[in-house]
Amino acid sequence: MDKARLRERLLERLESDLELARRAAQTAYEAATHEENIAENKYDTLGLEASYLAAGQSRRVEEIHQALAAWRQLPLQPYAAPRGITLGTLVQLADDNGHEQWLLLGPDGAGLKLSDGQRDVLVITARSPLGAALLGQHEGDEFEREIAGRKRRFEILAAF
Repeated sequence: MDKARLRERLLERLESDLELARRAAQTAYEAATHEENIAENKYDTLGLEASYLAAGQSRRVEEIHQALAAWRQLPLQPYAAPRGITLGTLVQLADDNGHEQWLLLGPDGAGLKLSDGQRDVLVITARSPLGAALLGQHEGDEFEREIAGRKRRFEILAAF
């Protein structure tokens, strides 16, 4: 599986999300500063609500900028057993029910789903319980982690 190609898809997705977030932030800013949203009395909060929305949208734009920068700076090295799993490692994982999944451990962008045409890959970060548990592990390792209030057992089938 080509990690560089997956990263390109991830960057394209983040760029698309960034454009949408920029437009949403601009729309929210325009609504917050529009003359019709000026408070007429102390109970008129439409302008205040619009300004909160604009601030939230601006934060989202900044978060996506940071995710893009982190992924662009991340060196994609092949998995090396002495190092174990690190940021940038693509992992094939099986849980105690035999359910297999592909995970790309990255610096940001958790929750994004990518496809290489043959399989789906979920982006996770080391800030997640599963991502933290994967760091330093090796192919063939098994570990337990509590996820959604339930203890689950995982096996690392492959790492790239």
